[in-house]
Parts: sequence; C-alpha cells; structure tokens
Amino acid sequence: MTVMESTTAQTDTCATPKAHPRPGGEDRYTISEVAAFTGLSAHTLRWYERIGLMPHVDRSHTGQRRFTNRDLDWLAFVGKLRLTGMPVADMVRYAELLREGEHTFEDRQELLEATRRDVRTRIAELQDTLAVLDHKIDFYAGARAASERV
Repeated sequence: MTVMESTTAQTDTCATPKAHPRPGGEDRYTISEVAAFTGLSAHTLRWYERIGLMPHVDRSHTGQRRFTNRDLDWLAFVGKLRLTGMPVADMVRYAELLREGEHTFEDRQELLEATRRDVRTRIAELQDTLAVLDHKIDFYAGARAASERV
C-alpha cells in the first residue's frame, strides 16, 4: 500500500505496495471491511478518526463511514509508524502537518528523521541483545555436546 503526498514534481510512496481489494473508483469500504483488511478494530478506526489521525472519511447518505483505497494506504503507513514506536501524539502531529500542505515539508521531514534515529538506536540495542543470546545459545550447545562425550 502506498500513501501519496503530492508535490508539484513528485509523489512520495511511504509504505510497501499491497494490492487493494477493489479498483479505484469502486473503492468504498465499510468500517467492518476495513477492520478485516487491516486487522484494526472498528473501535480503533473510530478512535483514529476522532483524534485526527485519520483524514476525513466520507460518509454514505445513511451516515456510514465509507473508506477508500487512499484511506487504506494511509492506515498502512500509520501501521508502519506504530511499528517504529512513534508516539500517537507525533503521528497525529504528522497527520496535521500533512493536511496543512506543502509548506510543512521541513517539519514532516524532521519528525520522520527523529523517528528514524530512534529506530536505528533500537535496532542497535536489539543487535547487541541478539549477540548476547547467540553467545548463550552457543555456550549451552557446547556444554551439552561436552556432557554427551563423557
């Protein structure tokens, strides 16, 4: 899935492309369909909308939410941000900046760069932890092999 941030010269693809269930123009999804497709609960989707994390979601003539492929793309990007550990307040801030327009490019970039620094720090910590685990696993494998030779 992709999230499009248009500029006059380029389109920014923010998430891994994934096929949409329906082609554009026929892409009107109910909240239960979006919940099934994304793995998010209807409660979470409503909360995202309430706190300003979701852009405006269209409504049917009966008032039911109607999501589009673009909404699915945005939710995929939000999912990636969640995986980085970005605080919800920062995700909401990013969404607000996006809605404000092109003059916020620098602020959005700074927010994403700070998140990238945090992710790189966590990756380094996890690599260190993995090295410790590998060392212990090797130790126990060696100790077991030695005891089997006796």
